[in-house]
Amino acid sequence: MLRDALQGLTVLDFTQIAAGPTCTMLLADMGARVIKIEPPEGELGRTLGPAWVGDDSALYHGFNRGKLGVCLDLKHPDSQAIVRRMLAEADVLIESMRPGVMGRLGLGYQALAEINPALVYCSISAYGQQGPYADRAGVDGILQADSGLMSLIGLPGSPPCKVQAPVVDVVTGYMACMSILAKLHARQRDGQGGHLDVSLMNSALALQQSSITSYLRDGQRPTPIGSAAPYAAPNEAFQTADGWIMVAAYNGNRWQRLCGVLGHAEWVEDPRFASSAQRVKHRREMQMALNAAFVTQPTAHWLQVLRDADILCAKVASYDDLLEHPQLAENGLLTCVMHPRHGSLRTLGFPVNSAEAATTPYRPAPDLGEHSRGVLRSYAFSEDEIEALTNSGAVRDRQIAASS
Repeated sequence: MLRDALQGLTVLDFTQIAAGPTCTMLLADMGARVIKIEPPEGELGRTLGPAWVGDDSALYHGFNRGKLGVCLDLKHPDSQAIVRRMLAEADVLIESMRPGVMGRLGLGYQALAEINPALVYCSISAYGQQGPYADRAGVDGILQADSGLMSLIGLPGSPPCKVQAPVVDVVTGYMACMSILAKLHARQRDGQGGHLDVSLMNSALALQQSSITSYLRDGQRPTPIGSAAPYAAPNEAFQTADGWIMVAAYNGNRWQRLCGVLGHAEWVEDPRFASSAQRVKHRREMQMALNAAFVTQPTAHWLQVLRDADILCAKVASYDDLLEHPQLAENGLLTCVMHPRHGSLRTLGFPVNSAEAATTPYRPAPDLGEHSRGVLRSYAFSEDEIEALTNSGAVRDRQIAASS
């Protein structure tokens, strides 16, 4: 089964907020043993709310299920020694600190590759490990702006807009996961690990494959056009009597059927609307005509009529609507994670083969330092060693973290 495909794989996770945690959560979802290593104050993602689950943000819980939580002060030399001891059994290390920080802690790729040449070491950063911007910090919104993605979003003449969901972070996590799995496959052939450089910048650019490719071809700078697609029409949202509906009818046959459904067969012969390219050119006129027709009936009416005519369409759904979506229940993606202190937490599960995944319960996101002692025991640290490490401040466990 996919949910246990990576059993036997050990991952050391030095990431925070969303991009890195997305990657390590996916690896945990597929059965890897992921050890999340946090500083004494906890990772920054715990503080980003609302909403909250106890003292931690819901965002933290949403990106960190399935992991074991260890709390180390990496500035303490004993903590660095602990990590090196763990490396002997590690397959993957993932970090999302600024380039150079892990090196200054004695945990950079070159130093650790000498200990474990088979280690797959993945660095996630804003701009990459090399170049003039390498030392710059960046988060999802900054990269939406700097990559040009923000220039595509919004309505004509509106202030800059961003996608509220952290799409750059999440796609970076998926890119990192994909790259790690590819490198692990290559390692089966040659036994060698390697250093992967995954950046938010490159991921943000990859999201814009269509628009950047078009710009490189014709030099026409894209501008915000709301819900529309710059390369096809109609492929946008229209207002109905009680909401909004998204319609994609740029294919010739579907455009003809749409004209018939709306009672305007004459549009088929209108030279302004003769092809998708012409409709793009005359988008404003097309929108005015279609809006006048769609606003006469409620969304439910149009959904039924358009689907009967095999015209692609969907209600522009709110999250209230989403939770009632029949396919959401069928796919099994919405799941519950049982937390020992907070009870049942609803969240989205592993997005691939979810019907199978739903039979395997998820481990909740760890409390700060929850598994510190247990993980150290698994690496043959004695109880006396663990006590000495916690007393020195190199290691924190949940009880110490809660009382400090």
